[in-house]
Amino acid sequence: MQELSDLGILGLATMGANLARNAARKGFGVAVYNRHGERTDALMREHGGEGRFTPAKTIPEFVAALARPRAIIIMVKAGPPVDGVIDELLPHLEPGDIVIDGGNSLYTDTNRRFHALEAKKLRFIGMGVSGGEEGAPRGPGA
Repeated sequence: MQELSDLGILGLATMGANLARNAARKGFGVAVYNRHGERTDALMREHGGEGRFTPAKTIPEFVAALARPRAIIIMVKAGPPVDGVIDELLPHLEPGDIVIDGGNSLYTDTNRRFHALEAKKLRFIGMGVSGGEEGAPRGPGA
């Protein structure tokens, strides 16, 4: 059985894929998932040797690959897509799990999500990610 991952990254476009690579290169186990499985396959094919990745093809498989309490960074377009991803994740999460929105969401959406997830005993962090395509793989200020 494979060791559980420390962090999950859901959404593997440029920013999500590069954040996953950065964490994996720093020694963290990273579960990765994208609704378009070809992005997950491409990440593994092109960068899978950079660290300990666990690719997942489904949300349940993705969540099951994470050590508890689970920490999941959502890297999808701000707005309704974030709510859709949260709705997909909720049935698979447990109290104490952490959902992090890295998509520069509107603060009122962040506040609403924080309170909604708090009521379910889940932790929510709105963490807008900056630095762009160059900053994601190297880290802020690199």
